[in-house]
Amino acid sequence: MLKCKEACVLLSERQDRKLDFTENISLLVHLLLCPHCRRYRKQLIFIRKNMQRWQDNIKR
Repeated sequence: MLKCKEACVLLSERQDRKLDFTENISLLVHLLLCPHCRRYRKQLIFIRKNMQRWQDNIKR
């Protein structure tokens, strides 16, 4: 099973590339069991979404 540090790295990398099958399964299993990494995933999604909104507003 992945450690939290490894899961956080994969969550970050997933923002920029598609994870392979093994990475995906390992990450999903870890996320099922770890509320802290689920929270980190939500934070990454929040940041990415809001940065995109900010960029969209600048382009206007």
